Amino acid sequence: MTMPIGVRKSGWTRKQKRLAVIAGLALVLALATTLVLVALRDQIVFFHSPSDIMARDIAIGQPIRLGGLVKDASWVRDGQDNVFIVTDGANDVTARYVGLLPDLFREGQGVVAEGSMGSDGQFTATNVLAKHDENYLPKEVVDALKASGEWRPETAQ
Repeated sequence: MTMPIGVRKSGWTRKQKRLAVIAGLALVLALATTLVLVALRDQIVFFHSPSDIMARDIAIGQPIRLGGLVKDASWVRDGQDNVFIVTDGANDVTARYVGLLPDLFREGQGVVAEGSMGSDGQFTATNVLAKHDENYLPKEVVDALKASGEWRPETAQ
């Protein structure tokens, strides 16, 4: 049996089917993007200052980055065991790192340490990044120092 001209088998035209497929793909993409952003919302920040860590409830063992200045006269080295204090001028966090520190690591200089907070309130670093030259501090460190009143523009940027 043949269909008369102008009568369709289904109620959808080709154009409507294409639009439905595109709308479905857009919905799936939006859902995937939302899930990724929700999963990464705490890791999107480049690092947390000591004041951020004190203000937020950071879970023990959660991987984070801690950034600030190495407090003067706080670095104690015993072989490859290093203990130092990271400060933003308002708050301090004691950090521990086992390994060789970068050549540019020193007191009074900017640092970003990757690791996690321990149950004792100390930060255990797995990686330490020192600033790359004597005129650079991460923008977030500068903002935190300015907010605390500890900013010394003659020694940085």
